[in-house]
Amino acid sequence: MGRAAEMLGVTQAFLRNLGTAKLIEPQRSDGGHRRYSRYQLRLAARARELVDQGTALEAACRIIILEDQLAEALRINAELQQSNERRPENAGRRSA
Repeated sequence: MGRAAEMLGVTQAFLRNLGTAKLIEPQRSDGGHRRYSRYQLRLAARARELVDQGTALEAACRIIILEDQLAEALRINAELQQSNERRPENAGRRSA
């Protein structure tokens, strides 16, 4: 946890608060140390940006969760559109 906090320029308490807010839940090593994935570190960095801009921590976490959900929905939508365009009955059609 200390290394992650150092990399992000935040305190360990900030990272613990992100866990309390349910934004990130790190894995634990055999010794009980928190282990953060690269994805979790990106979320924590985004949280820090929002908090540095004056957003409350709980609101920042909610914004990040919604941004993440939107990105996933857009990805799924793009995959479905590509799949639909490859279907034989849609081969000659173009989407508007």
